[in-house]
Amino acid sequence: MPLPPSAITPDEALALLKEGNKQFHEGTAMRPQQTSQERRAALAQEQRPFCVLVGCSDSRVSPELLFGRGLGELFIVRNAGNVVDLAAMGSIEYGVAVLGAPLVVVLGHERCGAVQAAVNVVENDATYPGSIGQMIEPIIPAVLRARREGTDDLLDRSVRANVARIVTRLRDTEQMLIEPLREGRLKIVGARYDLDDGKVEFFE
Repeated sequence: MPLPPSAITPDEALALLKEGNKQFHEGTAMRPQQTSQERRAALAQEQRPFCVLVGCSDSRVSPELLFGRGLGELFIVRNAGNVVDLAAMGSIEYGVAVLGAPLVVVLGHERCGAVQAAVNVVENDATYPGSIGQMIEPIIPAVLRARREGTDDLLDRSVRANVARIVTRLRDTEQMLIEPLREGRLKIVGARYDLDDGKVEFFE
């Protein structure tokens, strides 16, 4: 059963993330209140996250920290390379259609290991054991696209192309997201986190 529409707009949700990352980048972020009894009791009854965030499993890219958010605010889907498979897509749709989140952010990051592995496949015909090879297959088209535009800084351009490819798919082909997008109830944006300086660059 879908919840009522979110109390904040997509643009307001995006502004919250931008301000949180600005504070993180500047070293002025305050840790959000996460452990009060009242907050836990409220969240035990209902969650109303304002953003579905698709991110990488990389231990250096923790969304709550990067954006200064607390319990119950971000509905996070994480896997290596921030790819969207069946489970991830179902989670995104649940966050938007059932929980009412007005914003989806696809967050890639500098020097992503999964994207680097896909680059190695394309550039060096590398192979990977177990399920790793299958996991990075969805990233390969982004690498090929980035390579067509040149080979300088191929890894970073592939990270950006991977994010852009996922955002385009979510905006253009996923039926459960198209209607709220058209009605202005949802915004889907890409972003890239810089490991060195802590800044998130949004691609709107």
